[in-house]
Amino acid sequence: MTARERREQLLGVARTLFAERGFEGTSVEEIAARADVSKPVVYEHFGGKEGVYAVIVDREVEALLTALSGALAERGHPKQLVERAALALLDYIESSPDGFRMLVRDSPVAQASGTFSSLIGDVAAQVEHLLAHQFEKRELDASAAPIYSQMLVGMVALTGQHWAEVREPAKEEVAAHLVNLAWNGLSDFERDPVLPSQGDRDVSPG
Repeated sequence: MTARERREQLLGVARTLFAERGFEGTSVEEIAARADVSKPVVYEHFGGKEGVYAVIVDREVEALLTALSGALAERGHPKQLVERAALALLDYIESSPDGFRMLVRDSPVAQASGTFSSLIGDVAAQVEHLLAHQFEKRELDASAAPIYSQMLVGMVALTGQHWAEVREPAKEEVAAHLVNLAWNGLSDFERDPVLPSQGDRDVSPG
C-alpha cells in the first residue's frame, strides 16, 4: 500500500471499531490488529488513538453539516425546507451508519456539549435565521425564532437517532411524518401561545 492507501485503511478500520465500542473501548492495539499492521504504523500516521478519532470525527461532521446546510440553503417553501433537512439527515444515516453512530455514541443530541450537540447547534443557528424571516413575514414575534429552531432541529435529530437503530419505516415515510408534525403545528400557529392551565386560571376547581 502507498502511505495514502494505508492511512485510509486505518481510518476505515478505526471508524468501525469506534462505532462498535466507542472511544474509550477502542485501543491502538485493536486498530493495528484489525488492519494487520504493527502499532508503530498507527502512531506514525496519526500519533495515537486521539489523532485517528479526531480525523474521523472531523470528516463526519463536515459531511453531515454540508448535507444539512445544503438542504437549508436551497430556496423554497418552508415546508420543503423541513422535508429536505429531514431527508438530508436520514440519507446521511443510511449512507454512513458507522459515522453517525460515532457522533452520537459519545455526544448524543440530548447532551449539553460535545461534537454532535455542537453540530446540531450550528444547524439550529441556520434554521433560526430562516424562521425569523418567516415570522416577520407573518407579523409574528421574531424574538421567539431561536427557541423554535431548537425545537425543530432537536425533533429531527432525535428522530434520526431513533431511526438509526430501528431502520423502519422507510426514510421517506419518517420524513413525511416529521413534516406532518412540524408543518401542521406551524400552519395553525398561535400568535401568543399559553398553556391550557394558564388560560383557565379564572376557572374555580370542581
